[in-house]
Amino acid sequence: MTLNAPAGSLYVISAPSGAGKTSLVQRLLADLPQVGVSVSHTTRPPRPGEIEGENYYFVSPQQFESLVAEDRFLEYARVFEHYYGTSRDTVCEQLANGEDIILEIDWQGARQVRKQFPDARGIFILPPSLEALDARLRARGQDDPTVIAYRMQSAVAEMHHYDEFDYLIINDDFATSLEALRSIIVANRQNLAAQTRRHSDLLTRLLS
Repeated sequence: MTLNAPAGSLYVISAPSGAGKTSLVQRLLADLPQVGVSVSHTTRPPRPGEIEGENYYFVSPQQFESLVAEDRFLEYARVFEHYYGTSRDTVCEQLANGEDIILEIDWQGARQVRKQFPDARGIFILPPSLEALDARLRARGQDDPTVIAYRMQSAVAEMHHYDEFDYLIINDDFATSLEALRSIIVANRQNLAAQTRRHSDLLTRLLS
């Protein structure tokens, strides 16, 4: 199913764990009005401080499988032994209301989304080095060395798919990376199709 001409724009942002994607997106949401993030469903348990319905919808594996069977997900994937999925209905509703939506998903999910939303813009975020990525993962203090080693291995595999996206940001300096991300969103809002949808009444009056 290809969905035609939503009022808002869809962005897929992917990155290896520890590259700083979540921090950048959270700051972007605070800076830009009418940009939202889709809250995913997941089978993993909540981490300290995470809030149901704000960070994720936490569901059991059985609940997740039921949602898959009902074709309720725009995309879903298994990551680090747990499943993550994006609600199709929620995303379509937000876009129809004129909201720009960000999906924070991996490259597998990005492929699934682009099949249904060919106009979705893909943004990939890379760390400045493997050493910096390793340091960021350790600084979290959430995982033991075995898990960190597994995440590093998975990160390298994930980064091999950077060239499937439209934009590439190297997150070395946070402020610079944030401005790059913000510029992509702001510039895309001015594209002809988006502006035509957004200002159809004005264009009719100007050209009458």
